[in-house]
Parts: sequence; structure tokens; C-alpha cells
Amino acid sequence: MDAVIKTSFVPPPDDRYFEDYIVGSVYEFGPARVDEEEMVEFARRYDPQPHHVGPEAARGSAFGGLIASGWFTAALTMRLLVDHYISRVAAMGSPSAGEVSWSKPVRAGDELSLRVTILEARRSQSKPDRGIVRASVEVLNQHREKVMTREALSIVRCRTAP
Repeated sequence: MDAVIKTSFVPPPDDRYFEDYIVGSVYEFGPARVDEEEMVEFARRYDPQPHHVGPEAARGSAFGGLIASGWFTAALTMRLLVDHYISRVAAMGSPSAGEVSWSKPVRAGDELSLRVTILEARRSQSKPDRGIVRASVEVLNQHREKVMTREALSIVRCRTAP
């Protein structure tokens, strides 16, 4: 049976706690448009490889043109997660970013969306006022092709005591 994909997470981030992260739930958020100026500025500051910083140099690269740094794609992903997925009242950080993979180049003008699947939600044994949520995060372009995947691990405060 296919999972039902939801485009909004209820309750809203201002009232979202551990109990609201239901295993098997699938959410899609976005899109976020990739702006060339932001993409290049990020690369100039943090990942100044020729295929990220200038169209002329990028033309002769293996990619045949300018592409976003994978870390820029990860930053856009984080923005979408903060805007739509992460609780504003109960998030307690993340002990790991998990494995990150980039499978297709991202280019200026692309529209990126996220598909978040909650894989595991378990209450902490040692600190029962919180739980650990593990989710698969897939970043999709406007053609619904995966451009990046990662696993998100979050610590989230519980609404109710055990």
C-alpha cells in the first residue's frame, strides 16, 4: 500500500511535539527556487570550485555549466525543513546529520522540494521527556528527480509525560 503524501504537517510548528511525528507519515514541502546570485555567492564564500563560481569556468567542467555546491543544496534543504517540518517549540537539536548523498546536479532556476518520510519515532529511555525522530529526506527537482538524500535525526520534546 502506498503512503499518503501530505503537503502540510498538522499541528503547526508552534504546537508540534514528539507525539506528532508519526512513523510512516510522508510530507512534501516546497518548492524553493535556486537563485543563481545566491548560489554563486555561497560558492565564492564556502566552496569556490570552478564549476560553482563562474559560468565561463563551469562550461569546461564535467558538468558543462554552472552547478550549485552540494552544501548550498543542503542549506536550502535545511531552510525548507525549518519552515515546514521542525517544531518551533519542542526541537532540541540533532545529534547527527546522517549520510548525505548528491545524485544529480542542481542548477540556477531549479525548483527544489522535499519529501520527508518519518522512519522511526521512539521515546528516550534515559530522558523520557523527549523522543528521537529519524526521517528520510529526499530533495526533488521540478522534474521529480532526486538530487540529494539525507537522513535526519532529531531530538524532540514530548507534549506529555510518560
